[in-house]
Amino acid sequence: MKDNYYFKCITCSKEYSPDEVTYLCPACEKENDGTQPPKGVLKTLYDYRKIKTSAKKHKLFDKLKAKEYRELLPISSERSLSFLKVGKTPLYELDSATIPLRLVTAKSHEDGKGELKGVKFFLKDDSQNPTFSFKDRASDLVCAFAKEQGINTIVAASTGNAGSSLAGICASQKQKAIIFAPVSAPKAKLTQILMYGAQLIPVDGSYDDAFELSIEATKKFGWYNRNTAYNPFTIEGKKIVAFEIFQQMKRELPDRVFVPVGDGCIISGVYKGFEDLLMLSLIDKIPTIVAVQSEKSDNIIRNLEKDSFVSKPNDTIADSIAVDIPRNFWMTKKYIEQYKGEWISVSDEEIISASKILSENTGIFAEPAAAASFAGMLKYSGQDKIDENSKNVILLTGSGLKDLNAVQRIIEIPKAIKSLDEI
Repeated sequence: MKDNYYFKCITCSKEYSPDEVTYLCPACEKENDGTQPPKGVLKTLYDYRKIKTSAKKHKLFDKLKAKEYRELLPISSERSLSFLKVGKTPLYELDSATIPLRLVTAKSHEDGKGELKGVKFFLKDDSQNPTFSFKDRASDLVCAFAKEQGINTIVAASTGNAGSSLAGICASQKQKAIIFAPVSAPKAKLTQILMYGAQLIPVDGSYDDAFELSIEATKKFGWYNRNTAYNPFTIEGKKIVAFEIFQQMKRELPDRVFVPVGDGCIISGVYKGFEDLLMLSLIDKIPTIVAVQSEKSDNIIRNLEKDSFVSKPNDTIADSIAVDIPRNFWMTKKYIEQYKGEWISVSDEEIISASKILSENTGIFAEPAAAASFAGMLKYSGQDKIDENSKNVILLTGSGLKDLNAVQRIIEIPKAIKSLDEI
């Protein structure tokens, strides 16, 4: 096992070696009762001083290769990762003329078009991962770690994307995946799980119910668990997106990064990646990260400024960010407070509208959860919060083909014709 990393509990700050703990801080885990976001989530830390002294600063993160950041991962070799092309997703640069901000912005100029000057938008399209979602980043690292430890069976709870991701990556690694998913999960995602050969266990309940059952199964059967935040390496896999943004923007930082938020694991991963760069003195600040949630599932941002966490049932069309008890709430809260993050909620109508605008103007079809980040950016623009000459990254986390039912209400399939006279 690698000895270049260690764990630190975000609740009590106690540090652990990799041989002492696997999932949560043993002391803090005792306080968890399933009704609140779990305490004891572990943060993975590295010997940043050693990494800085062993590599030339200008050479770090020069190329888009796993070998460039292997010392910031809990695996011994990048060859343990799947042969599938996980990550290295495109970062498309657009300007305000490509995206019709004039339709939603309150800013106006003499020409009446309301376009912002010098604004650049970068779409990080993670729908191009092997199973068409951002979740492949976490699955790839978890499966690689399991492979190095001789672990063959991996379990996860999922609303669909994490499950189909784990199933697909496990198939490529010849590992067995067991997925607990709500029976209400989109059919396309359940189909993926089964096609990849995983064992699907439908749960008559919510994602939170599936999560608890998967934890029980882990303890009962000894399966290795990939669950968000519960397994600290999910965040380590997801942080790589920040490394890629840094590389693809030629070592410059965006002003803002818009991130769709459910459990809080993706946004924590984005923060963690930039924080690693900060620890290596490759950057001198962390960009403003904007947490975007659906108004109908806002259990993170609604509680950020409260003394205690209060959950409310979710009912959003964006299933991938529909969470009653966000498992990585406490880490997300700490990151947002420490690095002065921002947040915004969007309606389901704004999410679907954003998906249509994105599709029509860029050719990228995003599922509702992914389109939420774009909706957040549009809403920011409408509130005059997008600055001129700013650089804004929008994280698109999944393909629209994963949930076709969500957009049926805004499209209409034309009637079939028999001749051109009917057009």
